[in-house]
Amino acid sequence: MLYGIATAITALLLAALLSALLRVLALRLGLVDRRRRARPLPLLGGLAVVLSTCLVAAAGSWTGTAPLGDGVGRLLAAGAAVALLGTAADVWRLKTPFLFVGTALAAACVVPYDETGPVAGIAAVVWIACVAAAFRGLDHADGLAGTVGVLTAFGVGACAAAEVMDDLAVLLSVLAAALTGFLMHNWHPARVAFGSGGSLFTGFVLASTALLTRTGYDTVSTVAVLFALTATASADAVLVLVSRKLAGRPLLRRGPDHLAHRLRRLGPTPPGATVLLGLGTFAAVLVGVLVHTGWVGPKAVAWVAGAALVAVLGLLRVPAYAPRRPTELGNARVQSPLPGTRTQSRLPGTREQSRPPGTRGQTRVPGTRGRPEERTARGLPAGGATRGRAEASGGGAPPRARGGASGARPRGEPFWGILRAQGQSAAGAPRGRIPYDAEAGGPGVSGVQTPRRQLEYPPPPPRQSTSPQVRAPLRIRDG
Repeated sequence: MLYGIATAITALLLAALLSALLRVLALRLGLVDRRRRARPLPLLGGLAVVLSTCLVAAAGSWTGTAPLGDGVGRLLAAGAAVALLGTAADVWRLKTPFLFVGTALAAACVVPYDETGPVAGIAAVVWIACVAAAFRGLDHADGLAGTVGVLTAFGVGACAAAEVMDDLAVLLSVLAAALTGFLMHNWHPARVAFGSGGSLFTGFVLASTALLTRTGYDTVSTVAVLFALTATASADAVLVLVSRKLAGRPLLRRGPDHLAHRLRRLGPTPPGATVLLGLGTFAAVLVGVLVHTGWVGPKAVAWVAGAALVAVLGLLRVPAYAPRRPTELGNARVQSPLPGTRTQSRLPGTREQSRPPGTRGQTRVPGTRGRPEERTARGLPAGGATRGRAEASGGGAPPRARGGASGARPRGEPFWGILRAQGQSAAGAPRGRIPYDAEAGGPGVSGVQTPRRQLEYPPPPPRQSTSPQVRAPLRIRDG
């Protein structure tokens, strides 16, 4: 008794100290979780639980006060391997199928096939891997995975104590104490995250020890007890898979569709949602312990299954995904982005500022480019004197110019306009009166010298247009 209390206190203090130290290390290395939370949260907090549990259990076995059996030692080694795999997933972003296969291989080293049989043994391996993955999914809210882990560890430890499995009972008490020390830093607002290493280790150890305590019982009662002990993690996994399947989303893509996410949309605060799920976990674990010890029959687990089913069906009606509303823009159908994203929807192939095709930063008079002989043949001066000045063309449509309908000159637009034969120019110059030197004496303009004029650029009147590229012409008045 005294040894159990001493080991629990040691594991609690050691986990609290290691959580603080690993938090600083994760910040120094840049190992933070930015994908699921509103703020960057340092990872590696679960390693404090792993190290505390393994060190305290190994110390008890080494001193001889609480020796671990062969099965328990193998279980602890397999759990440490799973924790290393989860830590590698936190660092290098390993895929979920790879983690599932690695956890299943570790579970294959723990299951007692001589007592379960080959078929039941394979089913047990898959179940352990699924429970470990479900506990990894519970790490979506502050303090949730640690709270569910502590309650489940106490429940499985009580079942092990009823079966006089002292080594399993000691291991589970140490795990519960380590999780409690970690919760000092993981409760809302969390200062360190659980991470894949700690969540996979916790789920693996709890599922394996629960299976070992139920070895030798009939299949129906065993399934009932195992479901009751892991009801919260199972309900969360079923809710996520069903909702993503109905929404047509990838099953392995993370999203705000877990139990705590949907409960928070109904009004509870983050700690309130964690407390509600903790109460549900306590009730389910209590039923599992009572069924295991024989106080109630296996039919009592039907109440747990019914409550879990009602919770899943009810929370499925809570919206979890932001709707994508299609908007019609011209002939193209553009999907509006999700709220909070920086991407702005626009037509494919367009830029932020559209301009007439073929134009550049400055508008030129048609025909001003080319060789000197070509310019002379068109009736224009052979030199480049028209660059910077406007020429009165004998007619034709005015060239398109950049700029809005308000008359504001965009960046890169020249101050000079393009004269028409009737004394008009294209829009795009600034407001005000600017002297304009219109020298038109070329052979293609009728050979009449035009007196010096001044251009006035008043704001153009509003004009209806079917295209944003059509500009209102400026009016030229004699100075």
